[in-house]
Amino acid sequence: MSSGLTEAEASRRLAARGEPREPQTSRSTATIVRANAITPFNAILLALGLLTLVFGDWRDALFLAIIVTNTGIGIWQELRARRKLDELAALVQPRATVVREGTTRPLHVAEIVVGDYVLLAPGDQVVADGTLVSSNDLRVDESILTGEAKAVARGIGDEVRSGSFVIEGTGSFGVAAVGAESYAERITGTAREFRHPRSPLERAIDRLLYVLLGVTVPLGAMFIVALWKQDVAVSHAVETAVAGMVTLIPEGLVLLVSITYAAAAVRMARAGALSQQLNAIESLASVDTLCIDKTGTLTEPGLRVVSLVPAPGVTEEELGSALGRFAASSEGQNATLAAVATAWPADPERADDVVPFLSRRRWSGLRLGGTRYVLGAPETFALGELDAPVREYQTAGRRVIGFGVTDGEFPASGGTLRQVKPLGLAVLAEELRPATTETIAFLTDQGVEIVVLSGDAVSTVASIAGDAGIPERGPCRTGEDLPDDDGELDRMVAEIGVVGRISPEGKRRVVESLRRRGRYVAMVGDGVNDVPALKASRLSIAQGSGTQMAKAVSDIVLVNGDFAAVPAMLAEGRRVLRNLQRVTKLFVTKSVFAAFLIVAIGITPAEYPLLPRHLTIVGTLTVGIPAFFLALAPSDGPWRTDGFLREVGRFSVPAGVAAGLGVTTTYLVALNVFDLGLLQSRTAATTALIVIGLYLVLALEATSTRRARLVGTMCGLLLVTYLLILLVPGLRQFFELAIPNPASVVLIAVGCGIAIGFLWLTDDRFIPLRSRPE
Repeated sequence: MSSGLTEAEASRRLAARGEPREPQTSRSTATIVRANAITPFNAILLALGLLTLVFGDWRDALFLAIIVTNTGIGIWQELRARRKLDELAALVQPRATVVREGTTRPLHVAEIVVGDYVLLAPGDQVVADGTLVSSNDLRVDESILTGEAKAVARGIGDEVRSGSFVIEGTGSFGVAAVGAESYAERITGTAREFRHPRSPLERAIDRLLYVLLGVTVPLGAMFIVALWKQDVAVSHAVETAVAGMVTLIPEGLVLLVSITYAAAAVRMARAGALSQQLNAIESLASVDTLCIDKTGTLTEPGLRVVSLVPAPGVTEEELGSALGRFAASSEGQNATLAAVATAWPADPERADDVVPFLSRRRWSGLRLGGTRYVLGAPETFALGELDAPVREYQTAGRRVIGFGVTDGEFPASGGTLRQVKPLGLAVLAEELRPATTETIAFLTDQGVEIVVLSGDAVSTVASIAGDAGIPERGPCRTGEDLPDDDGELDRMVAEIGVVGRISPEGKRRVVESLRRRGRYVAMVGDGVNDVPALKASRLSIAQGSGTQMAKAVSDIVLVNGDFAAVPAMLAEGRRVLRNLQRVTKLFVTKSVFAAFLIVAIGITPAEYPLLPRHLTIVGTLTVGIPAFFLALAPSDGPWRTDGFLREVGRFSVPAGVAAGLGVTTTYLVALNVFDLGLLQSRTAATTALIVIGLYLVLALEATSTRRARLVGTMCGLLLVTYLLILLVPGLRQFFELAIPNPASVVLIAVGCGIAIGFLWLTDDRFIPLRSRPE
């Protein structure tokens, strides 16, 4: 390979290419705008608004302004979140090792130009298109480009394209295309497109919206037919139809979910966790099984050599010197080689024969100055008298590697080693990360089961797992113990807590088996060997210090590499889930109330009790504003990931029916018994609905005395806002309301009493501060 471009030529080509595009996480601006603005419900509301503006009173189209405002807030909030995430993403942006003027240096993707030579090692992203000029057992994952999940071998002269990843081996290529002419600009987003599972809450809300849409269409059609049969004026028909149908639609629910996700992502970004999918935080709340790698997760990612154990006839100095030569001359440095190189520094030499480390064979080899050295797991070659110290150190939780020389040729295709003369052992230490035991204790207390999947010796893994406080769930296993039959594996994983000497494919099979058993599985990893399991999990979390490939395919990246951030993420996710479940009940209650009112009064010749402008006030004061604050507020209490619709229905159906009974009673008695007139009767109905709606907010959210005071204060302020509308002549006239007379006040109290009494008789959950069923 040549010495590469000069810095001057590279700078000229970079300047000619123009300003590089910054990496972006998750969705593009256009996608964010479309997702917030273009929905089936927004289309229905827009059509109703246009009908009102053309045939009705423009004041009844106020809901259009609220929709536009809410949509704008949602877009702004998500764009703000994306900007924050983009800033964080720059810290984990892919980098490449490039040769220029004969020296190697790490560069960001945007700094690479045509003509550069890029070195490849396991875990690297291929950041540009080019042709291989060297290859040593190089295998790449091209699933993003071709859909083929199996890694493919690439040799000298073969083309490599950006968007693929190095699985095994080493190599280098000359850059032929970058920027807009290659796949480079699509790496960050495309690498995650193949896996974007909907979170449990998103799927539940999707089902809920389909149900509500299914109810809205027939009810709306029935409503319109009834108005047509009554042969009323067009303006009156539009006014009545809009009043009934607008309330049926939970226009702010999807927006609220987006805002809440975005706010949660910003919170976690401040803590150093990059959410590459906005739903990842909420999805974390659903996790009941966490699969983790040992090194880099439970323990610090770096290793240190604590001792050398030379073989008989070999001095420690001789062993250290040979190990140092091997580490300095090896391609594709990993944590083990870096630790050896730090302990025994040496000048790099050109190897005449190289067998790179592969996780499936667990050894690597170099021929330096006529001597063939091998380094690998102790069980890959006979160690003789060194077997006893190996077991001793591994039981103590140390990582042990064997080192030796061979007189024969390296096995073809990296097969089994034979005729290896051991030179000795290197004993490496791993330290538990700070707060690891507290993190494990928190997760265990939250009902999350921990499964450790590691390529290290099972005794080492078990020792570290015990130190971390991971509960034993059965005998420790090795990758060789895993049965080939999926049915048998499914039965085994129920008792698996620790698995050592497991291959990347074995990790994937364990994760898939857990999912088949109905578990919501998250995987935490940092290396290439973790990637298959990361892809197979429902939620993938990568360490910021991990390989580029692991970070690219993960939903969450711990930028600071701190596993102790997971409890805060879990708590945040459960807060999001809990709050959104609660406020969803308010939106659905409004829809149930609308359906009740259409059936009870809308299809009769009676005047509809509420105008669209009245419903705008009611929706804003009893649903919109409370939901916005409560969705972002701290919370505690039970949370559920299953039975979402059932739980929402258990609250919303009786609450909506109760509100309908109270409002209908107030309105019909005021209009037909007391002859208070349409204006006074509609004012009474609107006031009763606001009082009932604020009571429902209090009943839903008053889970503790302190929270009851805060929520009660908010509801009191919202009620005062409504009273100001009644007292200010201009506002009162605009909304077509009146100051309630004594008879109206009595009827409002009666209607509210009927609704609240009905709720108290229905379920204790409607009584503030009463114990809730789990």
